[in-house]
Amino acid sequence: MKGLVISSSRNIFTVKPDALGPGRKETLRGGVETARKQLTCRIKGKVLKGVEGYGKPLAPGDRVCFDWDPGHPHQGLIREVEGRKNLLTRFNRQGQSSQLLAANVDLALCVTTPVSPPFRPRFLDRVLLQADKAGIPPVIVCNKQDLYAEGRADPDTEERLQDWSRIGYPVFRVSARTGEGLGELRSYIARRFSVLLGQSGVGKSSLINALAPDLHIRVGSLNEKYDRGNHTTAMPVLLDIPGLGEGTGIIDTPGMRRFVPDRIQAQDILYYMREFAPLVGKCTYGLSCSHRTEPGCKIREAVSRGAIHEDRYESFLRIHDELAGSGYDD
Repeated sequence: MKGLVISSSRNIFTVKPDALGPGRKETLRGGVETARKQLTCRIKGKVLKGVEGYGKPLAPGDRVCFDWDPGHPHQGLIREVEGRKNLLTRFNRQGQSSQLLAANVDLALCVTTPVSPPFRPRFLDRVLLQADKAGIPPVIVCNKQDLYAEGRADPDTEERLQDWSRIGYPVFRVSARTGEGLGELRSYIARRFSVLLGQSGVGKSSLINALAPDLHIRVGSLNEKYDRGNHTTAMPVLLDIPGLGEGTGIIDTPGMRRFVPDRIQAQDILYYMREFAPLVGKCTYGLSCSHRTEPGCKIREAVSRGAIHEDRYESFLRIHDELAGSGYDD
């Protein structure tokens, strides 16, 4: 049988089987209807081929082939993962390995806030870099727009949102609390698979509840002392979003305090930063330019004339130093 991975925990995977097709009885063992059943599955054997090098071999959104587990009724043994159109990952420093977050998605929804928790544009620059490297169109969602009316928003937020929009990233300004902007966001994600990413406390779970109230996702609160969120999502999980058309789903991911880009060499960062990429190799010192002090550096010239935002340039330098092994901790 074939199915869709919904979630995973310690190499135990929840899989939603496909319908068996017209003309066949769509039931599992014991008469349970396929469309209503999610199976607990393990990997058949010790290693799943083609997914080596990851802390966990599968992610929500993966398509798998599985057999029945002869020793456990209504459980499965995954024997193969189907070809993936994309993978979103990050580097897990604790486990020193690539961490799978989502597979086969159409959009990466990068959630931020103008305040509470504090606006962190460099975190988003890292997520945008990874999504572009993976070939997944990123979308910026700025939640908690209602805080502007209260005079609590970071004044730099709007400037950076406008700059991301200028270089080609769709930007949605929304409020899960008041409903502001949610209509446009619903229309944009309809009939697509999306993955939702952001720091703890930016309101990812609240956004899902606002988009699909029947799901009743648990919502956490901010830590008042440190003005940051507490984890409410323990692992990435794929959620069907009803009312937005067939195939609409969101992979909710745990809140992240740091995002380390994965499988990107320091010298290749420029190729995945949109406004930097056209300038690669055009400096006086060509590909040898460090883009820091050399005369004739086209990157620094672009920063001086405003074609590259100063904060994006700073993000580039910090990410480069970290991936080059300088030990910089953002």
